[in-house]
Amino acid sequence: MADVMIAVMPFAGHVAPLAAVAEAFVEAGHRVRVYTGRAYADRFAALGAEPVRWSAAPDFDEHDIAATFPALRDRKGPRQLLANVEHLFVGTGAAQGDDLVAAYGQRPWDVIVADGLSLGTHFAAERTGTPSVTVSIVPLSIPTPELPPPILPLRPARGPLGRIRDRVLNSTLTLTTRGIKRAYDAQRAASGLPPTDAPLDAAWHSPDLVCASGVPELEFPRSGWPVRIEFVGALAPTGSIRPDPPDWWARLPEDRPIVHVTQGTLNVDPDDLIRPAFAALGRQPVSIVATTGRADAPDLPFPAPPNAHVAGLVDYAELLPRTDAMITNGGWGGVLAALAHGIPLIVAGGDIDKPVIAARVAWAGAGIDLRTGTPSPRAILRAWRRLSADPSYRERAEEIGRELRAHDGPREVVAHTMALVERRRAQHRPAPAA
Repeated sequence: MADVMIAVMPFAGHVAPLAAVAEAFVEAGHRVRVYTGRAYADRFAALGAEPVRWSAAPDFDEHDIAATFPALRDRKGPRQLLANVEHLFVGTGAAQGDDLVAAYGQRPWDVIVADGLSLGTHFAAERTGTPSVTVSIVPLSIPTPELPPPILPLRPARGPLGRIRDRVLNSTLTLTTRGIKRAYDAQRAASGLPPTDAPLDAAWHSPDLVCASGVPELEFPRSGWPVRIEFVGALAPTGSIRPDPPDWWARLPEDRPIVHVTQGTLNVDPDDLIRPAFAALGRQPVSIVATTGRADAPDLPFPAPPNAHVAGLVDYAELLPRTDAMITNGGWGGVLAALAHGIPLIVAGGDIDKPVIAARVAWAGAGIDLRTGTPSPRAILRAWRRLSADPSYRERAEEIGRELRAHDGPREVVAHTMALVERRRAQHRPAPAA
């Protein structure tokens, strides 16, 4: 048995996969604590883990982040990405580390397993000298000179001009993120850690082990990784959130294909994707199942067409086996859930990592990238017709789905983590007497 600390940023899209990981550790007999925000403490407690709430770190409401971080108000696209990283993810790092080190002082852990965007985890592991595991719940963002910067929605370059493009972009990104690097250096100093010459991108993954959600088929080809990477497939079982079925569920026609439209769980303005999807498909021979992304807000501020059905959340274990296509804002968990069922995608990625995810889906041949988070009805209709007419999208989605279904993500994280712990224990075990 090991004592395991799990750290997860308090966002629904982060909590779902880490909750599955926490449950797998508990089921394997390990003693588990989970460091997260107050909104999700009860969820982890229900799994048998001991919650450790944000205390020194400023807890926040994911649906009103600007109330805690005013610099994030009214930002979208690349500006939001940079501001989120600097103020929310980096700016809370030292305080997160302080909370975790205090918990370690109360009861030392054997290993810390963390959401890759939990910067305080890396500070705490460095301060305590304990092994750490990064669970990447978004596509890997480890850069390489062979590829464009991983935060940009660009495909691998071809030819000499493309390689020049990537060198220029990588250099430009270093300049663009200087403010983030200064904030990171300040957080290290506030944590009592020495300066480091390591590049900023190294701050977001453990030097010991990275368990990456997804499969290599969704990664751009490269010659290698600078750290140990283990792909573990999808992390959140599609049945991990089991809301009660909406009252219209039993009335869904059996003879019509279902198109699922999801706004995700962050930046859930229904005007961005749900409204144009209704306009595009409201007269088509399909049933539209739309989710607002909020269980407490299942209604829309505009009427739905007769063939549409709306809920805050739906049970994916019930919905996805019946779904013909998904129109999504590009959340990684939802994308992997769809692909695990062989469902082709139309992706409208507008914010944070969503444009990158959309580009990867299109590159892999499993869907269409609308190249905007606010598509027009015409663009959605055109993409849906193309998806329906070309069987290669569904064939490729099913190929990737077979790879995803070959994994048991949460249990694989446990197995890889415990192998790391045993290697560390062996290194510190006294040599047998002669």
